[in-house]
Amino acid sequence: MATTITLRYFASLREALGPSETLTLTPGLTLGELRDQLIARGGRHAQALARGRALRCALNQVMADETAPVPDGAEVAFFPPVTGG
Repeated sequence: MATTITLRYFASLREALGPSETLTLTPGLTLGELRDQLIARGGRHAQALARGRALRCALNQVMADETAPVPDGAEVAFFPPVTGG
């Protein structure tokens, strides 16, 4: 049985990848594994989500680390860290 999620991108990631997309995944992935699968697509995804880049993740609008499991129907957001001044 597959897991369907909505991905949302913000700030510079939105400029590179667009505002959102829907994906069907293998069940049981973590946020980190999802990021790795997106990087493996190559091209814009590999550049925008590269492991050398500092990124934050949210799962269903709550900040989460990359060990969090991604449930079916989840909304996953990726965005660069925000700094204030």
